[in-house]
Amino acid sequence: MSASYSFAGQTVETARRALTARFESAAIESPELDARMLVGHVFGLDLTGLITSAQRRLTEDESARLEDCARRRLAGEPVARIVGEKEFWGLPLRLSAATLVPRPDTETVVELALELLRADGATNQPLRIADLGTGSGAILLALLSELPAAAGFGTDISEQALQTAAANAISAGLAPRATFIACDFATGLSGPFDLIVSNPPYIRAADIAGLAVEVRDHDPRAALDGGADGLDAYRALIPQAAGLLAPGAALVVEAGEGQSGPINGLMRLAGLAPTGGPKADLAGIPRAVAGRKMPR
Repeated sequence: MSASYSFAGQTVETARRALTARFESAAIESPELDARMLVGHVFGLDLTGLITSAQRRLTEDESARLEDCARRRLAGEPVARIVGEKEFWGLPLRLSAATLVPRPDTETVVELALELLRADGATNQPLRIADLGTGSGAILLALLSELPAAAGFGTDISEQALQTAAANAISAGLAPRATFIACDFATGLSGPFDLIVSNPPYIRAADIAGLAVEVRDHDPRAALDGGADGLDAYRALIPQAAGLLAPGAALVVEAGEGQSGPINGLMRLAGLAPTGGPKADLAGIPRAVAGRKMPR
């Protein structure tokens, strides 16, 4: 990559094609999509705007900003971090250094939680929901967007993450029903809750060095590192959640590959009966695991 590369004078369409070619040469996984998103970000254009502005020519300033984006992407920074936001469950969520980039796999947790609530006929009830380790607020806000009478509590040990989540709640118009609390998983909460969800750290510590650069170097390690076997967070949060759930209520968590069985075992030890899953993601990996608190 040449440090002196300039898009100045090129049309928006030519610059997009040139950027796509550079990403292809660097074996970027989705070169065309990434180029389109970065060009759109620099110009503030959606897909329709890119088409209607295709023959507009870049200024020196626009060229410099696009080249900065290109350098960051070629260095392994995810597009979502460059543009500062990622869509999840149809909601545009801003990001910060303290939050994971929300991933489509995590929508499986939302899907399973909603399936359980629908089976109970509870989707229009005034539910109390908790999201443990909320990060950007993705899971909690997705659920609140589908449950019009619900109120939610998101916890995180990072104040910066909580500020990001609160800003996302405001942008989504959900702030009146979302409260964010600084604590370790559920330690700062009082029950009972009708649903508890979580996407905790679950990567084995020894595996972090082998992750894709987009994750290893740009997602916060605290949101990835699940300890020696990847299950440390579950050992902490599952008993906490079990003590806060109302009878018949469910805990739904995201799981890493091969972890659904051990997580079900931890749920049983905490008095939660496996239910409604595990639910697989689009790759067929059991991704969402649920346990229900049975009435005594």
